[in-house]
Amino acid sequence: MKKKDWVFLLLVLIAASTALTGGVQVVAPAFILRLLSAEVTTTSQHFFAIVGMFMVLFGGATLHALLSVKHHPIVILWSSFQKFGAAGAVALGVQHGVFSSLAIIVAVVDLLSGLLAFWYWLRIRRENS
Repeated sequence: MKKKDWVFLLLVLIAASTALTGGVQVVAPAFILRLLSAEVTTTSQHFFAIVGMFMVLFGGATLHALLSVKHHPIVILWSSFQKFGAAGAVALGVQHGVFSSLAIIVAVVDLLSGLLAFWYWLRIRRENS
């Protein structure tokens, strides 16, 4: 039986918001790029929309795994890796001047989300053994 505590509920919120914001990136990449003070070109919009598609896929898979009756630790593990990768990519984008310093908030939120998902993975892995 899944324990639906604050960690579980926060991860559900993170997964849903990842899928939702990824969907916005797919549909309106220029809008998000402008929010991050990034250059808006046809190329940047195209690749930012691709990143959004993967956010939809990872957020959706994580949400599906969390709301499923049984645990799916492998999905949670890979979700944490996605968040760590996103944090690093955004931080590098800030360092290289691609995004404004405001985007460091996104990197920190992704890093914390990755840590929370990894912690949850450790917990459910122990429960399944």
